[in-house]
Amino acid sequence: MNHATSKVDPSRRTFLADCGLGFTGLALGAMLAGDGVLKANERETWQPPDGKAHFTPKAKSVVWLFMNGGVSHAESFDPKPAMTKYAGKSISETPYADVQNPDKLNRREVAFNVELRQKIYPLQIGFRKYGESGIELSDWVPHMGSCIDDIAVVRSMWTTDDNHGAQTQFHSGRHMLDGEYPTLGAWVHYGLGSLNDNLPQFISMGNREYWNAKDGHYLGPAHDAVPIRIDPNNPLDYGKPANGLSLEEQQLNFEYGARLNRLKAIEYPNDAALLARIKAYELAFHMQQSVPEALGFNSETQATQEMYGLNEPATKSFGSQMLATRRLIERGVRFIQVQHGAGGAGVWDAHGGLKANHERNFKAVDKPVAGLLKDLKQRGLLDSTIVIFATEFGRTPASQGTDGRDHHPYGFSVWMAGGGIKGGIAHGTTDEIGFHAEEHRHYVTDIHATILKQLGLDSHKLEIPGRKRLDIDHGNAIDEIIA
Repeated sequence: MNHATSKVDPSRRTFLADCGLGFTGLALGAMLAGDGVLKANERETWQPPDGKAHFTPKAKSVVWLFMNGGVSHAESFDPKPAMTKYAGKSISETPYADVQNPDKLNRREVAFNVELRQKIYPLQIGFRKYGESGIELSDWVPHMGSCIDDIAVVRSMWTTDDNHGAQTQFHSGRHMLDGEYPTLGAWVHYGLGSLNDNLPQFISMGNREYWNAKDGHYLGPAHDAVPIRIDPNNPLDYGKPANGLSLEEQQLNFEYGARLNRLKAIEYPNDAALLARIKAYELAFHMQQSVPEALGFNSETQATQEMYGLNEPATKSFGSQMLATRRLIERGVRFIQVQHGAGGAGVWDAHGGLKANHERNFKAVDKPVAGLLKDLKQRGLLDSTIVIFATEFGRTPASQGTDGRDHHPYGFSVWMAGGGIKGGIAHGTTDEIGFHAEEHRHYVTDIHATILKQLGLDSHKLEIPGRKRLDIDHGNAIDEIIA
């Protein structure tokens, strides 16, 4: 472009000058060019969403709780006493031998036939009825059980990845071998506007494995979750002013940068990309002030902190994340995903020692999760906030080794609460030994579709030309659990 002869009409010039507010502009042009933003902008022929819901929403925020490694559905939200009844027998020696039907299994299991040669492993924990709804849950989840009348348990989930790439599949809806696809949180961030311009609208807490480390993918890195730590003094990377600048010095720097940005905006009239970058810098400045305040618990009562388990070593870490989640939700964050136990396959991956593994992990999360549900409800926030408790797959009815269970994608459980979801419901079933999802089977994107529907979004209207999604990517809302 010949800048000396380029023409920018007055209205465009005014717009560009007005939008030039933010971090220092001297390096802005170089950064845009270096990131390829300008070229990408020139290639784009589509218009991004306007940030408005497609129809009247019933919820405005999502809390996505993900247990990495594979929670045993039979020892949590779908107790199977037949496992104890037939313990020590192979599946072929029980009335449920038809689960071996090749039409019901994927090629890997037919080829290796590993699980079918192993013996059924008895339940490792008792179970009982909870709440007025009388839904049976494991004795490992008494606190979540106390909230069951606000929860819809979906007991008939299935997926296709039988290894821990299923974590990616649950988040994106696609097998990791298909390539990289945006996660549900990225689609929500892409489709809806901000609830609070001082805080990021998509936040991640907890460690994430390399196969599940990003969210935006072809939507762009702007739609990745912002990772934060539960540390008011250092909550996020680059969360403090550089070189020890005071707030006043930083403000003067921004004001000077705003003048430079106005000049740079006129030189580079690719306003969409420029405005996006400037807004990102402005958000970073606001976050430096707002995020530490949101993560400070000094104003919380002792009773509230105890409700989340902050006074107990086993629950303090996850409880702090749950309390931070509530504080962020009430300040207008749209989507918060919390990863529990990432690292390698994930801490819930109980190929051996299942009883000790699940007892320890449920001890860490049960009380804090229940505390979040109760706190949101008493503050009037649960009605507008969807909470989901999920994992990538279940665990086999047969034993692995002497005291563990293998990966199991054919039937498992997740639950949802709040945001217009019915409470006190157990939807869908697996067979008597927990092998196959049978009644009301739901692929993982049915969870996505349910959440999007409650947020007022039609996923088909979010598609990008040249990036058409498969029908199964969109899923089908689980209307039976929607109030």
